[in-house]
Amino acid sequence: MAEEATAQEFDVLILGGGSAGYAAALRSVQYGLSVGLVERAKLGGTCLHWGCIPTKAYLHAAELADDARNAATYGVNTTLESIDMSAVKSYKDGIVAGKYKGLTGLLKMRKIQVIEGEGKLVSQNQIEVGGTRYTGKNIILASGSEAKTFGLPIGGRIMTSTEALELDYTPKSAIILGGGVIGSEFASAWNSFGVDVTIIEGLDHLVPNEDPDIIKVLEREFKKKKIKTNLGTFFEKVEETDDGVKVTLADGKEFTAEVCLVAVGRGPVTQGLGYEEQGITLDRGFVITNERLHTGVGNIYAIGDIVPGVQLAHRGYQQGHFVAEEIAGNHPLIVEDVNIPKVTFTDPEIMSVGYSEAKAKEHFGDGAIETTTYNLAGNGKSSILGTGGIIKMVRQKNGPIVGVHGIGKRISEQIGESQLIVNWEAYPEDVAAFVHAHPTQNEAMGEAAMALNGHPLHG
Repeated sequence: MAEEATAQEFDVLILGGGSAGYAAALRSVQYGLSVGLVERAKLGGTCLHWGCIPTKAYLHAAELADDARNAATYGVNTTLESIDMSAVKSYKDGIVAGKYKGLTGLLKMRKIQVIEGEGKLVSQNQIEVGGTRYTGKNIILASGSEAKTFGLPIGGRIMTSTEALELDYTPKSAIILGGGVIGSEFASAWNSFGVDVTIIEGLDHLVPNEDPDIIKVLEREFKKKKIKTNLGTFFEKVEETDDGVKVTLADGKEFTAEVCLVAVGRGPVTQGLGYEEQGITLDRGFVITNERLHTGVGNIYAIGDIVPGVQLAHRGYQQGHFVAEEIAGNHPLIVEDVNIPKVTFTDPEIMSVGYSEAKAKEHFGDGAIETTTYNLAGNGKSSILGTGGIIKMVRQKNGPIVGVHGIGKRISEQIGESQLIVNWEAYPEDVAAFVHAHPTQNEAMGEAAMALNGHPLHG
C-alpha cells in the first residue's frame, strides 16, 4: 500500500492552496505540467476566507452606513436606523462562498489534483499527507501566514481578525492593538458601525510603512471621526474582565472596552512542516530564498507570506506565477517588493507603490530626488465625493518617477496607473502628456505629474 501511495508523481507539488499556491498551480498547468496541490483547510486560504475578501465586504457595508448617515449633505434625506451585524455577516459569508465555489470549480476544470489534509515535507522531493507520500519533480512551499498573538489568550472578548469577522453583533466599544493595515481597516469599519474605537500602537504613527504625508492625513481624518489613538507606547497586558477587557500599557496607563482586537501583524506558518529537517534556511520562521525564490535545496521553491517581505495576496499571486514560469524555463522578470502596489481600505483609502520620500532619500541620496504633492481639494470629482486627500509623487532628479502615493475616498482606483508609472519608469513629462478624463479623480494623477514636470495646470 505504501509503495502504491508513493508512486504518484507530479511535475509540480505545492504545499498550500492560498493565493500563492493556487496561482502557481493554475500557471503550471497552462504549461502542460501535472500539479498536485496540498491544502489542510480551504482553497483560497487566508485572503478568501479570513482576510482580503471578508474584510472588504465589511468595509463596503461600513461605507454604506456612512453614506446613509451623511446623505442629507447632498440633499438626499436618509437616516441610519441600525446596523444588523448578523445580516452583514450573512452578506459577507455569501460573497466568500460564491468566490470559493468559483475557485474550486476552476481548479477542477484545469485538472489540478487537490490533496486534502495536513502536509509535511519529508524529503527533498516528497510531501506526506495523512500517511501517503506524494512526489514532486519540483516542490513549491506556500504554507501562508497566521495572526500573531504575542501569547495573548485568544477567545471570548479577546480576538484576532479571524474571530472578529465571525461576530454577529456590534460591540459598543473596542480596543485595537496595532495601528498597521489590519488594525486601521477594522478601526475604520467599526467606527462606521458606531463602535467607540481606541487604537493602541507602540510605534509613533499609524500605518508606519506609508509616506509621512499620507500618515498625517490619515491620522487627521481618524481624529475627525473620533477614532481615538494612543501612539508610541507598547501594551504590556490584556485581560478579560466581568464585563469586557482591560489593556495595560508599558507606562502603566489602562484602557477598558467591550472587546479587544489583536492586530499586531501576521507570522509565517512553517513550524512542524519539515522544512528545517530538509536543510531549508529559516529566519524567525520565514523561509529564506534567493532572488528567484529558490530555497537552495533540491528543486524546492518558496512563495507568498512565508517569504520575508510585504504580506499581500497579489504578491502571492505574482510569486506563484513567477515560480511556475521559472520551472517552465521562461526566465521571468523579478518584481521587487518596493514596486508591488499596496492599498489600505480605510476611509479615506490609501494607495502606494514605489519609494516613499524618506526611502527614496535613503536609496538615491538626499539631494537626488524631487517630490510634489497635489491636494485633492483642487479635483472636481473629489469635491463631488466630499473627500479631501493628496496625491504625492517622488522622482529621481532629472529621472523617472520612483514613487506614487495617495489618500482619499476611492483613491485605490488610481493604483493601476500608479504601478504602471513606477514599474515602466515613466518620467513626469511622459505622464503629463497623457489625457486624463474629466471629471475624474484620475485627473489628479495628471495634475501631480504636470506639477512635478514644472508646469502645473490647476495647481
